[in-house]
Amino acid sequence: MGSWNPNKQGKFRNSIGEEGKRPSPQERNTFVNEEIPERAILVSVCPNVQTIRRTEEYLDELEFLLRTAGGVTVKKVIQKLDRPDTRTYVGSGKLDEIKEYKQALDADIIVVDDELSPAQLRNLEKEMECRILDRTTLILDIFARHARTSTARTQVELAQLQYMLPRLTRMWTHLERQRGGIGMRGPGETQIETDRRLIKEKISALKLQLAKLDTQKTLQRKNRESLVRVALVGYTNVGKSTILNLLAKSDVLAENKLFATLDTTVRKVVIGNLPFLLTDTVGFIRKLPTQLVESFKSTLDEVSEADLLLHVVDISHPDYLSQIDAVNKTLADIHADDKPVIMVYNKIDQVESVECVVDSTQEQMLPTNNYPLPTIYISAAKKQNIDALRNLLYGEIARIHAIRYPYNNFLY
Repeated sequence: MGSWNPNKQGKFRNSIGEEGKRPSPQERNTFVNEEIPERAILVSVCPNVQTIRRTEEYLDELEFLLRTAGGVTVKKVIQKLDRPDTRTYVGSGKLDEIKEYKQALDADIIVVDDELSPAQLRNLEKEMECRILDRTTLILDIFARHARTSTARTQVELAQLQYMLPRLTRMWTHLERQRGGIGMRGPGETQIETDRRLIKEKISALKLQLAKLDTQKTLQRKNRESLVRVALVGYTNVGKSTILNLLAKSDVLAENKLFATLDTTVRKVVIGNLPFLLTDTVGFIRKLPTQLVESFKSTLDEVSEADLLLHVVDISHPDYLSQIDAVNKTLADIHADDKPVIMVYNKIDQVESVECVVDSTQEQMLPTNNYPLPTIYISAAKKQNIDALRNLLYGEIARIHAIRYPYNNFLY
C-alpha cells in the first residue's frame, strides 16, 4: 500500500475504496496512490428557443463526456437566458449560486456545455477560483486520451493547438503579478508573443505532416476503387464498431464510451458472392468542434468518398432524432449528404416495444429526396436481425455494383 504524497497532484482513494472524501492529516497514511475522479459541476444556459427538457438531455450527454474523460458529476445547473452572458456565460446571481455549490460539494472543476470565449473563460476562472472547462476542451481531452496511432495523435494535437492559440493570455496569469517601477518591467507580452509564434510554427508543421498523410491515404483509397466502399457513420457510442466486428468478423475495439474509435478501420467483407470494403469512422456529436472537423479531414474523407453509408442510430436513446440531425448536419459540412444511405436502428433489445418504436420512427422521420430510406432495426450486441441487415446490404451493394460495372454483372 502506497503512502499519501502531499506533493503529488490529484486526489486519492482510501483503503476501503471510498471516493470523494478528502483525507484528513490522520488518514493520509491509509490512502493508496490511485487517483479518484475529479468532481465537477455542469453548467448550461437554456435559451428561450430551447426547452428545459432538451437542455437536460444535453447536460446528460455532457455528463457522459465527463465520465468518459474520468470525472464525476456532483451537480447540474441550468439557467434560462435569452443568450449566454458575454462576460461570465451565466448571470451574476447564478454565478453566486454556483460558487455556493462549489464550496458545499467540494467540486474541483466547472464544466460548461458550450464553447467559451477567451474572455468568458478568463472571467469565470477569476470568479470561481478553479479550473473551467468548456465542451470543446472536454471533447479534445477525450480525443487525446483515445488517440492511439501517430495519425490520430497528430490530428488531435493540431486541433488542441488551434483551440489554444487565441486563449494563450489566460495561460500566463502569473505575469499579471508584475508591477511597474525600476527593475519590475518584465517580458510578459514578449513571452506571450513568443509562445504565439511557436504555436503557429507548430501548427504549420503539423498541417504539412497531415497533408503528407492525406496524400498517402488518397493513394490507398485509389487502390480500393475496384470494390464498392461502405462507411459506417453515426453519433458516437451507437454501436458502429460492434456492427463492423459482426459483419467483418474482426476485433475492433468496441466500448461503452464516447469516441472509443478515432482511427479509420477498413475491412474487406464478403456477403454471398459479393465482396466490398466496410469502413468504421470516428463518431459524430452535437457541437463537434470545428478544429476537429478540420484536423480530421483525411479521416472524414473516407466518408466523403464512400459509395454507401450505413447510418447507425441508437434507437434506445430518448433524443435519437436530434442525434440523427447532428449526424446529417456533419455530413452536410463534409459534403457527404448526397450519398445513398441505409438507416440502421441499433439497440432494439433496450426498448420495451420494438413495434411502438418502429411506428414512432416512421411517423417522425421524413423521407430524403422524396423517397424513404432503406431501414432496418437490429441489436448488434444480441445479434438480432443481423442476417436481415446482411441481405439488405447485399441488395444495395449489388445495385451500386451493377451501375458502376455494367459489363461485370454475371455474378448477380
